Amino acid sequence: MEHDLSPAALAELRRPRPYPAVSVLTPTHRREPDNAQDAVRLRNAIAEARKQLEDDPAVTRERRLDVVRELDRALAEVDLTHAEDGLAIFAAPGEHQVWTLARPVPERVVLSDTFLTRNLVAAQAAERPFWVLSVAADRVTLWNGGGDRVVEERAGGFPMDRAPEEFDPERQEQIGDAPSTFRDEGVRRFLREASAAMDKVLRARPRPLYVTGPEAALSLFQEAGTITANAVLVPHGGLAHGTAEAVRQAVRPVLDDEARGAVEAVARELEAARGRKDFAAGVDELWESAHTGRVRLLAVEENFRVTMRNDGDHLMPADSGDLDAREDIVDEIVEQCLETGADVRFVPDGALNDVDGIAGVLRY
Repeated sequence: MEHDLSPAALAELRRPRPYPAVSVLTPTHRREPDNAQDAVRLRNAIAEARKQLEDDPAVTRERRLDVVRELDRALAEVDLTHAEDGLAIFAAPGEHQVWTLARPVPERVVLSDTFLTRNLVAAQAAERPFWVLSVAADRVTLWNGGGDRVVEERAGGFPMDRAPEEFDPERQEQIGDAPSTFRDEGVRRFLREASAAMDKVLRARPRPLYVTGPEAALSLFQEAGTITANAVLVPHGGLAHGTAEAVRQAVRPVLDDEARGAVEAVARELEAARGRKDFAAGVDELWESAHTGRVRLLAVEENFRVTMRNDGDHLMPADSGDLDAREDIVDEIVEQCLETGADVRFVPDGALNDVDGIAGVLRY
């Protein structure tokens, strides 16, 4: 199952497909007892997709059988023991993908000529993905983080290990931590190579970077390249050989401090916008502003969800059983704002009580 939505992966998902491109979305749960019905709901959603394919006169028998095979293969790949808050299955002639999301999704089956990506985009934005690079004299490890999750990233040449024959055991008593180690030219060259490799990762998948390591390693790594100019340094040795949980614990205080500061900054921007009359609030107003590209900053409470329907001029509250209901209207607004270059910030529940969970600063 896929989790990390890189720009390249998103571009590939948005590529038009031969009809029908099937999107199956279903809520999942991380823990008991809520996850007891996940398997049943997933099978029912796949059954609904098969039914829609069967009933659609625009789908030939050959193409229907092709897509059904892909749906079955996707279903076989789902591992609900590692479920998060939502699941997206995409299937089209000759291909399928399974994505797990750290944000709830509505239960939907959609046949179109593109996959439904708005929920993935909103989940990625809410998760605030980041990189952690753990540096030592003999090893540099890259970690992929987001939300409350950190996993090792084996891409871009990472992890990088320095060849054992390059070490002089008489000069180096403790690899990675002894200050004298970092005066060695071989170590300097190794860290320059790691910096260059991380620069390529950031160009392909830009996100905040945190660099961990002993003080001597961080000092030398700053000299090795330019990537630390926009990075946060976290003095903590041993993580290049450590576990994902140890890395998560090391960076969590820094992330929490930044999150608190970001929420306060959003509150100040929204308050200033009220005085300038470029403030917008509520789903209806922001849906219209998002689709005209007017939103510069969008603030959304982390678990804010609302079901609406479009009556032609405005969005109106609706029940989930309404055939015209749009249960993921918030995710649609988030995706549209990101498409037009807006800064999207998710804030704790209750932070936007006075504006019904969603607000924005307009460009004009």
